[in-house]
Amino acid sequence: MTPTPPDRPRDLRRKRLVGLLALGVAVVLLVSSVTWFGTGQPVVGFGQLSLGVVLAAVGAVLYGRSRRA
Repeated sequence: MTPTPPDRPRDLRRKRLVGLLALGVAVVLLVSSVTWFGTGQPVVGFGQLSLGVVLAAVGAVLYGRSRRA
């Protein structure tokens, strides 16, 4: 049986914090993308929406991994 390294809780905390940061940035991107559509720049709006969705997925995966372990 392999002993658990002492810095494992620290890694889990870091994953949780990075996941929450990514989720926060994703929320800001998703909410503010509406302004690009309103100003007549839908390409930027779609780019911001897609980046927000990707960041939300990454944040959810990281946060989920930190909660399971």
